[in-house]
Parts: sequence; C-alpha cells; structure tokens
Amino acid sequence: MPRTFLVVIDGLGIGAQEDAAEYGDAGTDTLGNVSRISNLELPNFEKLGLGNIRPLHSIRHVEFPIASYGKMREVSAGKDSTTGHWELAGIHLEKPFPTYPEGFPDEVINRFCDGLQLQGILCNYPYSGTKVIDDYGVEHTQTGLPIVYTSADSVFQIACHTDVVPLKKLYEWCEYAREHVVTGEHAVGRVIARPFTGTAGSFKRISEQRHDYSLSPPEPNLMTHLQDHGVKTYSIGKIIDLFAGKGFTISNTTNGNAEGISRLLSLMSAKVNDSFTFVNLIDTDQIYGHRQDPAGFALCLLEIDRSIPSIYEKLEEDDLFIFTADHGNDPADESTDHTREFVPLLVIRKCSQSGISLGTRSTFSDVASAILDAHGINNKLPGISFLGEITG
Repeated sequence: MPRTFLVVIDGLGIGAQEDAAEYGDAGTDTLGNVSRISNLELPNFEKLGLGNIRPLHSIRHVEFPIASYGKMREVSAGKDSTTGHWELAGIHLEKPFPTYPEGFPDEVINRFCDGLQLQGILCNYPYSGTKVIDDYGVEHTQTGLPIVYTSADSVFQIACHTDVVPLKKLYEWCEYAREHVVTGEHAVGRVIARPFTGTAGSFKRISEQRHDYSLSPPEPNLMTHLQDHGVKTYSIGKIIDLFAGKGFTISNTTNGNAEGISRLLSLMSAKVNDSFTFVNLIDTDQIYGHRQDPAGFALCLLEIDRSIPSIYEKLEEDDLFIFTADHGNDPADESTDHTREFVPLLVIRKCSQSGISLGTRSTFSDVASAILDAHGINNKLPGISFLGEITG
C-alpha cells in the first residue's frame, strides 16, 4: 500500500534539448545559468544528486547521493505547462497546441465579444503579464474593456481589474471563452483569468486568484489508471487546473510555494496509504522565470531546498518521491517565455538502492510508468518504469 509523490518545480530546465533550436531556444540552460549567475548553493539538492546529473557551476557532484538521478527529454510537441504535465501523466501530444505570435484572428475576438456582448477588447498581442497591465491598465479602468493577450505559449489570457470586472464575472468570461471561443482549430492549451488590482503606475497581478481553464486531458492517463485501481489521488497547486478538474480525489490550490510545501508536508504526515500526490511549485516559473530574475529564481530554489530534510524525514520505506520539472524557463535568455529543455529527475525510495544513474530518459512519461509500477498496476501508458533500475 505505497504512497507516491510527484513534485514539479515549474520551469526548472537543465539544458537545451537537441530540438531546442526549432523552438527558438538554442543554448538555453535554466539551472545552469541560475547556478552560474547567482553562485547558488543547494546543499540538500546536492545531497540528493542534483549536481550528479550534469556539471553545474555551484552545485557539486557527490560520491554517494541519497536519490537516484537523471534527466528527461520531452517528446510531445510544445513547451508549455499543460504539455509538460500531461506528458508526465503519460499523455503524448503529436501536434502542438496553437500559438498566436501575431495575436488572435478577428474571428476569435469577434466570437468572444459577440457572445459576451462586449464593445471590444484591448491589446490582442503576445505580452508579458506584468507589462500588459502597465501598458493597458489605465485604458481598461477607463473603458471597462478586458485586456486579452497571449504569449509564446498556447494561452488565451484575460486580465481585468477587480474593481472594474468582479472576479466572478472574469471567471465566467474565461469559462465562456474555453467552451465557445477557443475551440476547434483554435483550441489553445489554456484560458487563464488574470485579475489585478492597484492604481496607475502600481498595478499588481493577484496571482492567488489566477485561474486556468485547460482542455480536458485524453484518457486513459496516470490519474484515471490509479483511480480505476482504488488509489486516492491528490493535487496541490495548479495541477487541478492543468487537468481540467479531472482525475483527483481531493485538490488544493495554493498561493505560492510556501503554501504548497506546507500542504505537501501535512499530507505526508497524514499517512494516507495507497495514495498519489501531484504537486506543482509555481513560483520559479511565474514570478522569476517569466520576469527574467535569476537571483529571485535562485532564492526560490533555496526555499525548496530547505524543505527537503522535512520531506525526507516523513518518507516511509516503500514511498516513492520524485522531483522533476515540466519545461525550462531560462531567466538569463533573451525571452520571457518557456524554453525547450531537458528536466531533472531525482527519485527517492528508501527501500531501494540510492545513487543510481538513470541516464537520459526518452520521455517524461517514464515517471507515470514508475508510479504505476510502484502501485502494482499494469502499465498501458507510454514510458518505461525506472523502478527496476533502483531495486536491483
């Protein structure tokens, strides 16, 4: 009756994949650049074996790491959060979600405005989420028109000041867009509600009230397999949004990494047997990667690093605990967007051998296979379990 835990450190890439140039990401290296620029020391991740995956400026290779270690290649087309998390859950996408480098076509915007009886929208360009409210926030407060924008990712984002458009209405607009606007050939990966507050010159996004509306994930996937076999499934952070609210027994959204880590530790203390917990720690990506802040990214990783002793102490012998990521988000490159990178893989299981090199896995879906294997469930998803490599 094991417990399995999958913790995704959002945006923590560990070097460009072979196909990175096809995505405009040649030479990107999230963790490598953060390590180099900040001289970041992560003593607990170091003990797990993070520095054994590849040479890093300030994170050392250790002789006897506590975890088994490796890196994973994304095979799905794309580099956004939905694509990465879905592949971790055993879902491969052969075709990327649509993106809009020139903004959404008139047919999409007209469908949105006509359906909601709006006089128009503002922006309709790829934009940084913080800059877009600086540039369009005043006009929005004067006209009441929503700010609609996208990014290099497949997203339809709607930003509104909570004093102008109440949160409930913003969510309703996003639900309408998800169901009736960005569908068919324009079915983006996510519609995102981006509420903000403040006054001209000091507008501020309310990240804890952000809400993502994902496409429904294909089935079967990791969570449906687990639930079909009676395994209790829990989500912490934005996971529930990325899977369109499906596949989880209980979900907890969070206001950031500190709350996510706290909820994880509480759930580990509860000792719920035969359970799977899927966690997203978003701050590395949302606050620091997209804002090109290597120093902040480093401090965020240090916060996670400090939680590792408490996590390790609460692990039981048969538990399987995995740290990984969903894509890169290099805060030192020339873009504010996600990057096509390998992601780290750190696997802790006290009853198995530690310090095993897992090499370069051919897909993120090896994680789903290993989790199903740990629960004794026959795997019908893509990917190869690495449990056999650490059990000897």
